[in-house]
Amino acid sequence: MNLLLDTHVALWAVADSPRLSAAAKSLIATPENKVSVSAASLWEIAIKHANGGGRTMPVSADEAHDKFSLAGFGLLSIAAAHALALETLPPIHKDPFDRILAAQARAEGMTLLTADVVLAKYPGDVRKV
Repeated sequence: MNLLLDTHVALWAVADSPRLSAAAKSLIATPENKVSVSAASLWEIAIKHANGGGRTMPVSADEAHDKFSLAGFGLLSIAAAHALALETLPPIHKDPFDRILAAQARAEGMTLLTADVVLAKYPGDVRKV
C-alpha cells in the first residue's frame, strides 16, 4: 500500500507521539507499505514555524525533513497533475495544504492517513487514524 501522511500524522510518527493511533503506527511500520510525506507538508511546517516563532510549530521544515528522511519516508513533490486534481475536489476543506494532500493522494492512487475529521470526508482512499 502506498501511504501519504498528513502533516500532523508524519510529525507524530517521527516523534513517537502518543497522539498517533495504534492503527496508524501499524500501517506506517508495515514493511510492505511505502510511506511518503508531501513537499506541501514541509511548506506548511516552514510557514507555521516562521510565523509562530516556534510556538505553533516547534520544529523547522529543515529539521522535519531530516526526521522524515531518517524514518525512511519518501518525499512526494508537487506536480502539475496534483494542482489540476484540485479542480475536481469538492469544497469540503478550506485549508489549502489539506486540499493539496487530498488531491495528491487521489492523483497518485495513494491512501492518505489523517486524524483530521474534515479531511477524512474527502472521497477516495482517505483514512482517519
